[in-house]
Amino acid sequence: MEEIKLRSDYIKLGQALKAANLVDSGVTAKLVIQDGLVSVNGEIEYQRGKKLVDGDIVSFEGETIKIIK
Repeated sequence: MEEIKLRSDYIKLGQALKAANLVDSGVTAKLVIQDGLVSVNGEIEYQRGKKLVDGDIVSFEGETIKIIK
């Protein structure tokens, strides 16, 4: 499980996928999120701008990201 440390109060879902190198661009992030391939805390998420906060868990293609403060 990869951890992403927050620099502010939150990080947007698309940015988190890019920061973890799970996608190579914002466009790719947008497409995989719209296609329902990304889940946040066990729920499919369709909003690229979803704000992730400390403790959130993101899953995509068998990879997991934990957001930490």
